[in-house]
Amino acid sequence: MSKLNLTRNIGIMAHIDAGKTTTTERILYYTGINYKIGEVHEGAATMDWMVQEQERGITITSAATTVFWTYAGEKYKYNIIDTPGHVDFTVEVERSLRVLDGAIALFCAVGGVEPQSETVWKQADRYLVPRVCFVNKMDRAGADFYDVLGQIKEKLGANPVALTLPIGSEENFVGVVDLIQMKAFYFDESTKGATVIEKPIPTEMLAEVEDYRGKLIEAVAEQSETLLEKYMVDPESITVEEMMDCIRKATIKMEIFPVLCGASFKNKGVQQLLDAVAAYLPSPLDVEAITGTNPETGLEEIRSVDPNDHFCALAFKIATDPFVGRIAFFRVYSGSLDAGSYVLNTTTGKKERISRIMQMHANKQNPLDRIEAGDIGAAVGFKTIRTGDTLCDEKFPIVLESMTFPEPVISLAIEPKGKDDIDKLDNALIKLSEEDPTFKVHTDQDSGQTIISGMGELHLEIIVDRLRREFKVEVNQGAPQVAYKEAVTAAVHHREVYKKQSGGRGKFADIIFEMSPADDGFKGLQFINEVKGGNIPKEFIPSVQKGFELAMLNGVLAGFEMESLKVRLIDGSFHPVDSDALSFELAAKVGFKEAGRKAKCVLLEPIMKVEVFVPDEYVGDVTGDLNKRRAYVEGIEAKVKTQVIKAKVPLSEMFGYVTALRTNTSGRGASSMEFSHYAETPNSIAEEVIKKAKGL
Repeated sequence: MSKLNLTRNIGIMAHIDAGKTTTTERILYYTGINYKIGEVHEGAATMDWMVQEQERGITITSAATTVFWTYAGEKYKYNIIDTPGHVDFTVEVERSLRVLDGAIALFCAVGGVEPQSETVWKQADRYLVPRVCFVNKMDRAGADFYDVLGQIKEKLGANPVALTLPIGSEENFVGVVDLIQMKAFYFDESTKGATVIEKPIPTEMLAEVEDYRGKLIEAVAEQSETLLEKYMVDPESITVEEMMDCIRKATIKMEIFPVLCGASFKNKGVQQLLDAVAAYLPSPLDVEAITGTNPETGLEEIRSVDPNDHFCALAFKIATDPFVGRIAFFRVYSGSLDAGSYVLNTTTGKKERISRIMQMHANKQNPLDRIEAGDIGAAVGFKTIRTGDTLCDEKFPIVLESMTFPEPVISLAIEPKGKDDIDKLDNALIKLSEEDPTFKVHTDQDSGQTIISGMGELHLEIIVDRLRREFKVEVNQGAPQVAYKEAVTAAVHHREVYKKQSGGRGKFADIIFEMSPADDGFKGLQFINEVKGGNIPKEFIPSVQKGFELAMLNGVLAGFEMESLKVRLIDGSFHPVDSDALSFELAAKVGFKEAGRKAKCVLLEPIMKVEVFVPDEYVGDVTGDLNKRRAYVEGIEAKVKTQVIKAKVPLSEMFGYVTALRTNTSGRGASSMEFSHYAETPNSIAEEVIKKAKGL
């Protein structure tokens, strides 16, 4: 338990290209894990170990690693999860945040709070993860620490408090001022920043430093009555220890977010960030005990962060390693686990043997004999563990809240190039869908084709690339298809009598129902049973519900899934001999088709939230191109020498957009896109989509 207060389970989260992996590489270097620094642009970053990551210079899978850092005379253990910034891999961020105690939110000093920064910030809010902010790339042209500070407050609605200020900016960025210790720190280039030189604060910065120190003391004093009194009488009487203790408490409560600055690529400011993780982010002991449900009694149970409590852990990621096979990354919430032990997977109800436990360093493994509460490790030797599964002591079962993942919005058909590859492709797709819950595979009933679905073009591109490289399966692929959905817009009252007589026992079911749009915010089937007096026996009601649920998978317009639907089962009748569960299920399926024709069904298309960053002179060309793509331009925001165009655009119009943007801006534009919502498709386009879906 004494070690646990020196443990930090943290993630690094940010918008794509804010410098997450570069920062992680510096952390590995300064903590002594790596003897040299691997660079993303050279394809040599330790944490980006997948070939695709090295080629593209982006992070795709979150890799876990363990490092040690000495702070205030104590040796701290950091379990770090490096998460991707690209919106197509948002699930990686989601599942990592679920098991973290704290996070480093990274912002680019030039780009500031970008769209994906907002997405990951909201995800962290949802899981109540305290954060320390790091404004990176202070050495870049257009870097502005104070502007980013303002954006964190305005765009994220947070309470940012600067703990360090930059000395200079852009090419003149040389060091940082620590507002708590009131000292300036410079970083020796010859030791790649490992040697930190302490100097007095530059005189030209004294007024600014005093101003921001005042703001810091004010923010801190608000958190404590004692400090507030001291602040009123004599602000200088507040000690460094009192201040840090107060910042820590307020950070853990998420009332303030400490902000530091630096330039990871130039080896400046990373040590201060490592110190801040130890000083202000929570240990497993600072986080509330985990709550779960007993699967046998349905009652709520609490498990404390104690190695002597009953074992309970959450598997948050499944990966395939070429040498050891499938690996499950898991966070231990209570109890302890020895290598070779059996655990119960309460999600599947099966026992699993964890033959080996390992501490991960990117894609290398260090074996462990035992893992205890509060730690993150990796298991090998299991049969069926999936993302979000709860692992626990078989005598004391518990189910932790599992994770919810967004539905895929884009699909494409694939087939193996050779007949010999059919089985290899099936096995590869099973493994990939186990690893990634947002990647779905199904067979089209009409064409017999294998359809893969994901979160965006890049997501599916990487999947196809992995099939080729990791699984040695060459595939032909079709053009990407949008995942349309269907919805009813009117309420319809309908009676369906299902009768079949074919000698012997027949089939009979009679249902009267109303089908209408579901209530706002409701997903799936909103089923309301209003049958009175046993007109339909109780045991047949679930079959009616099941029939509607299955029917929703193939809508009446063009066979697209129906996202939500409300069905009120009002009345009906049954036959004492001929009625059975299957008859009522079939009656619901047929009734759905019949009523759906009268319920004014519409086609829904995915709408994407798009942000385009362009130099001033190209704004006209880019907005013109977006308008042709049925975009609704919400606004244009000015940044340093750049305009940010915000728009909502149908996904079907955005295929190949990156290439078009490069052409329109001579390669100087950049864009980011994430799913926003589903909206009704215009009639002319809906007709085309329906004809194509029906093969007309």
